[in-house]
Amino acid sequence: MKLRELAHSRTGDKGNISNISVIAHDPAQYPILEKYVTAAVVKEFFAEIVKGDVIRYTLPAIGALNFVLYSALGGGVTRTLSLDAHGKGLSSALMNLEIPLEE
Repeated sequence: MKLRELAHSRTGDKGNISNISVIAHDPAQYPILEKYVTAAVVKEFFAEIVKGDVIRYTLPAIGALNFVLYSALGGGVTRTLSLDAHGKGLSSALMNLEIPLEE
């Protein structure tokens, strides 16, 4: 299944750093997100875009994960030639991540 079936997301930016929050639609599904949406998985998913580290923060009390992607915006808003200078499309793209079906 696609991640979008379990969660929605929001994105922010600061310089060359993108911040993506993944929030479970249903808090009962948060453990699935925590299990399968790791920093390594997100880094691999964005391998052609993110040149730096990806750090994941867990927020179980609100059923969310927060990812900080370093060197992810082509130098930042004032330097990149990207059409998505703020990286807003990254959260939408991440929603296409395949999540294994739980038994």
